[in-house]
Amino acid sequence: MTMPVVILAGGLGTRLREETIVKPKPMVEIGGLPILWHIMKLFRNSRTFVIALGYKGGMIKDYFVNYRYRFSDCMLCHLQTGKVSVHDDGVEDWTVHLLDTGLHTQTGGRVKRVAQYLGAVPFMLTYGDGVADIDIRRLLGFHHSHGRLATVTAVRPPARFGGIQFDGGVVTCFEEKPQIGEGWINGGFFVLEPAIVDYIDGDETLFEQEPLERLAEDGQLAAYRHDGFWQCMDTLRDVQLLESLWRTGDAPWKVWNND
Repeated sequence: MTMPVVILAGGLGTRLREETIVKPKPMVEIGGLPILWHIMKLFRNSRTFVIALGYKGGMIKDYFVNYRYRFSDCMLCHLQTGKVSVHDDGVEDWTVHLLDTGLHTQTGGRVKRVAQYLGAVPFMLTYGDGVADIDIRRLLGFHHSHGRLATVTAVRPPARFGGIQFDGGVVTCFEEKPQIGEGWINGGFFVLEPAIVDYIDGDETLFEQEPLERLAEDGQLAAYRHDGFWQCMDTLRDVQLLESLWRTGDAPWKVWNND
């Protein structure tokens, strides 16, 4: 049995209001497909996903309820009954749980609600707005090797501005928005043991604050360093960057093969 993957998909997405005024952020499309789909495809060997819904969660429910028909040739057999026959069913073998975790619940509260639903099993956790060329097998192997309650993926964020190196008046290196060479941040790909729920008080708890701080204080938080590509989708500029990479066939996070 593969480890379930929990995806936090309930936030308001206020920094991307150009898109999120009409849809939840995880449904913002890159290459004609929701970024939520891209994220799920990163977990190539996972079959069970639990999506923590909140803001406009009904749109995510509708997407997956009709997922098979969206990606298959089908025929409407009888208009009066609405019976549908699928011709070529090549969709992913996923089990997707769609859980309403509240409109205003914070990230920690969503984790706690979902973890209680899963029971006493370890799980992976990520956000519904970031992609990376992360090796999930290596991440899991690292987590199992250290025996702590939690693993967070540490990444180097893209620089806000490009970098220029020069010798005198001659530019020797020009790099537009490189990955910075120092500093690590939370990359949003976690592996968690069920006991982490004891570090979360309730719906008002931000997972990124007290729970992770206390785990670190207790020596129960390890960091898996990912030096490769990572990109969150916070602004319209981020959307445009990811769309450009996908359109030109240079999307580093596409670690899966076309079926």
